[in-house]
Amino acid sequence: MRLHLHLLSDSTGETLENIAKAALAQYDDVETIRHFWPMVRSEAHLERILHEITQNPGLVLFTLVNVDMRQSLESRCRALGLAAVAPLDVVTDALSTMLGQRAKARPGRQHMLDAAYFQRVEAIQYTMAHDDGVGHEDWEEADILLAGVSRSSKTPTSIYLANRGYKTANIPIVIEVPPPAALFQLRNPLVVGLTTSADRLIQVRRNRLLSLNQAPETSYVDQEAVAREVACARRMFADNGWPVIDVTRRSIEETAAAIIALVSEREQHL
Repeated sequence: MRLHLHLLSDSTGETLENIAKAALAQYDDVETIRHFWPMVRSEAHLERILHEITQNPGLVLFTLVNVDMRQSLESRCRALGLAAVAPLDVVTDALSTMLGQRAKARPGRQHMLDAAYFQRVEAIQYTMAHDDGVGHEDWEEADILLAGVSRSSKTPTSIYLANRGYKTANIPIVIEVPPPAALFQLRNPLVVGLTTSADRLIQVRRNRLLSLNQAPETSYVDQEAVAREVACARRMFADNGWPVIDVTRRSIEETAAAIIALVSEREQHL
């Protein structure tokens, strides 16, 4: 099935894109033709978009705070027999009821350069500078430190967490190379061990070697060697009392969510 999906936002459209992506993930065999319209803040701009919607009718999702523009869009969509959905309205209305306040009609207000924004920027800079065991001298500044064998999703998980505002360092656990002593003396960061099944790890590593045009048969992907690596890392995690997350069947987002839950739980007990 083919679907034309029109996304209209008076800001960057990032929120709307994420909502659409999450909803579409629930359906199979849908060919989505996405029409993305960010920064829609004038009637003239809206009129050009409405012409495109008329030419390619489909589902319209929008986040527009200007009342007149909303009414124009909804009126035209009704005339065309198209559904126009404002996915944030239900949440905003519920908040207004609970808080006893009207929502401030400011486009892109969540993207203001507030303290949280600068915290994310700082976290990203820190995380990029402390990837793969680099910079252990100031690991104490981290919020989270991820440990795990090679190709256990440490780097992408670190970057995801950084985008959520957490300074995240990571270190590979290698049998032949003991980690810095600083790893076992940390007080501020939450150290989390990432583990995965040996079979899954071998598959990921083989794909990595093939992408680099390297020999696919080395100790890096040897069944016994990989099993020893995973067992060694697990022993280290257990010996130090670090929480462990098995990433075998988890997406990066799911792993990060589990780590954030651990951070929150830890903060509640401090």
